Amino acid sequence: QVQLVESGGGLVQPGGSLKLSCAASGSISRLNYVGWHRLAPGKQRELVAGIASGGSTDYTDSVKGRFTISRDNAKNTVYLQMNSLNLEDTAVYYCAADRIWTGRDFRYMYWGQGTQVTVSS
Repeated sequence: QVQLVESGGGLVQPGGSLKLSCAASGSISRLNYVGWHRLAPGKQRELVAGIASGGSTDYTDSVKGRFTISRDNAKNTVYLQMNSLNLEDTAVYYCAADRIWTGRDFRYMYWGQGTQVTVSS
């Protein structure tokens, strides 16, 4: 069992930056994938960025060039650096790990509790 704890959310003005952290209770090096998802009111949950065990990364189109996912295996932590934030980035951000393909979509084995990111002037 792996526990994930997110932190770093908050209120930021448009154009500002935040860095989210996802701390795992165990070694993240054995997790096949860690993804940052977000859920905004009235919208479906979406994968924002992910990093595989081999180091490859994925980003949804709307955050490419603005967000960067990284990890520190020594600290068992995955980060999401978010720059040039805009109003549409407002959401609860969740960290999830160890995904399996169900034949139709990915299912994640572990989820954090989420951290609120609010972009507002």
